[in-house]
Amino acid sequence: MQKLEDIKPEQSIELLKSLHILTRDGKINQDSRRKLKQVYHLYNFIEPILEAIKKEDEKFLIVDHGCGKSYLGFILYDLFIKNTLGSVTGIDSRNELVENTKNLARQLKFERMSFINSDISDSKDLILGDVNMVTALHACDTATDDAIHFGLERKAKYMLLVPCCQAEISKHLRSNKSQSLKKPLAELWRHGIHTIEMGSHLTNVLRCLLLESQGYKVTVTELVGWEHSMKNELIIAEYIGSKKGNAIERIDNILEEFNLQTLKPRFNFN
Repeated sequence: MQKLEDIKPEQSIELLKSLHILTRDGKINQDSRRKLKQVYHLYNFIEPILEAIKKEDEKFLIVDHGCGKSYLGFILYDLFIKNTLGSVTGIDSRNELVENTKNLARQLKFERMSFINSDISDSKDLILGDVNMVTALHACDTATDDAIHFGLERKAKYMLLVPCCQAEISKHLRSNKSQSLKKPLAELWRHGIHTIEMGSHLTNVLRCLLLESQGYKVTVTELVGWEHSMKNELIIAEYIGSKKGNAIERIDNILEEFNLQTLKPRFNFN
């Protein structure tokens, strides 16, 4: 068991027990410590952004897509939001998880924390008011794209995304492989494991270009060391209003080069 010095002093011990990061007797094991480290590391990226948002809008709103058990949402609320006038809304398609998180928020008296049972793609009209930041931590496959489109439609100032299980492009690369192998470039994804890696990489490159085409400044970095998680790419986008002029053209060129033209609507926003 690890020492509790790994836990931030202002962190609610009851919350960490409820999230099963701590055992009932208040101890932390290696697996839980790894989860906590990931969330804390992400919080270190988010905290200065939250400070900037709070200065612009005291009653700010964070929308956390594909929230699951809402580790991120609860940690953000406990460490920052509870001491402000801001709020966080988690969205997930699994009703049982949504009911569990609602009950936990009620139990902890996190009054400005709410949850909605919905697919991400159907959620844009369910959130009232301005959305200051969109987060998506390990939202699977195209759910990350849905979160991006939600953020674009609601004109979110910031987006923080940790993509997961990007299977769609890999599937298309695999189905188009016989035609693509005529080109030397196709050697990059000829082997199965390379198809998965290339699909994941291409997906995130196209996401970044889409965000840049809509006026966002994009930073891509490592969330935590690879020894802790292979789902490790963190995309931070801040709306600055300056659109990258050739971003749409580059999206089109990449899709054409990899025989992925049918996916254009996913990486386009009008």
